[in-house]
Amino acid sequence: MSGPIVALKGVTKTYQQGAIEVHALRGLDLEVQPGEFTALSGPSGSGKSTALNLIGGLDTPTAGGVHVDGHDLGALSRKALSDLRRDRIGFVFQAYNLVPVLTAAENAEMVLALQGVPEKERRQRVVALLDEVGLGGMADRRPDELSGGQQQRVAIARAIASEPAVVLADEPTANVDSATAEMLLDLMQKLNAERGVTFLFSTHDPRVMARAGRIVHLVDGRVERDERRDG
Repeated sequence: MSGPIVALKGVTKTYQQGAIEVHALRGLDLEVQPGEFTALSGPSGSGKSTALNLIGGLDTPTAGGVHVDGHDLGALSRKALSDLRRDRIGFVFQAYNLVPVLTAAENAEMVLALQGVPEKERRQRVVALLDEVGLGGMADRRPDELSGGQQQRVAIARAIASEPAVVLADEPTANVDSATAEMLLDLMQKLNAERGVTFLFSTHDPRVMARAGRIVHLVDGRVERDERRDG
């Protein structure tokens, strides 16, 4: 498609906490183009994770519009939104979110299974993907047999298995040590460069920001600064 993969237009998100109104986002405008490696940064409470949740269709804005891959999320039925999340949005979470009773391969192929890809084909694709993310020979290991960094690699393989339009990564380096964080970032940069995978991070990790081609600084639910560093 031409145009942005992600577009937020005048997005406001307000939560009610008892008698208090919390303004997580205040008229946020943001566009992410295909192939970008972009970080949303800012202090706790700046709206980073809220923005990612809205882009991922996991929450709805109080006002404004969210468009992903050319679709207005607010205009989609529940089934259409679920299908869009499954087919066009990859997720990488801080806590990995792997299913403990499933192997690395079974976790990585979950989206493909939901898409109805035949078992033999999806297993071939996933075994090749696990090899690409540095987990060759570990397809049959369960999460408790993998390190934190290895589990996050499985999560990255799961996120890109369906070749989504964008991968949303919420603090993906938060639960791993420095060396593992650098390896994960090497991997995601490689996928970005070689496969053209679009990544949008929520992070306060300077290691992520050092790699990003663009950093969107959020403060109090607004863009304070949009810093482009590619090229």
